[in-house]
Amino acid sequence: MLPAHFQRMGRPLIWGHRGASAEAPENTLAAFRLALQQGADGVELDAQRCASGEAVVVHDESLERTTGHAGLVTQAPWSALRSLDAGSWKGERFRGERVPLLAEALAAFPRLVNVELKCEDADDRGLTVEVVRVVREAGAADRVLLSSFNPLCLWRARRQAPEIARALLFEREQRWPLRSALAAPALGVAALHPEHVLATPARVRRWRRRGYSVGCWTVDDPEAADRLYQSGVSGLITNRPAALRAKWPAPLS
Repeated sequence: MLPAHFQRMGRPLIWGHRGASAEAPENTLAAFRLALQQGADGVELDAQRCASGEAVVVHDESLERTTGHAGLVTQAPWSALRSLDAGSWKGERFRGERVPLLAEALAAFPRLVNVELKCEDADDRGLTVEVVRVVREAGAADRVLLSSFNPLCLWRARRQAPEIARALLFEREQRWPLRSALAAPALGVAALHPEHVLATPARVRRWRRRGYSVGCWTVDDPEAADRLYQSGVSGLITNRPAALRAKWPAPLS
């Protein structure tokens, strides 16, 4: 199970998916600040390593969807990334928002942060090492949860930073061994983060009996969120933190 400060009494833990991404451009400081204003307990963000080695916050392999630049994150140095507009695709008022460094995101959002290690390859090109370095340098190890679809990234994280909590991500489109979280015991994860359609009440009970916290993605409907919570899910990753906080308006303690 996750440490006590990753749990909430009487309600689920609410994570802003890439920030408050329904209303602000995903994975930007604007989205993280809005999630904070909307009462999110934490934010979920995506970390990749750019060509010059920095850990940057962006979801896609390509920069085209959110910046209009057709290059790949892994082939762009930070000197180029920091000049791109990552906000105007969401609306003119967000023009000038940038792809942030992971260090900047940790500074901008002082609550819990779920850092997804975004890498599909066996060789993560030093991503896990760099993320761990940034988290430790920020003094944020106790409020960060490292998650990944890639078991090798979580294995590296366990070896390099056993003090930082970890979660295994999985989805319905994966092969059965992966979507059944068979690797979880070997990775020493404290939480499972399934796509919400995989979190049937029977599976949630089984996962909880095995000692895991369960956090589902991506859940925007408050009634669906309540059904998941009643089944034993303790964390909800949502594009709409305000809508879910309205369902559970209790204090942020």
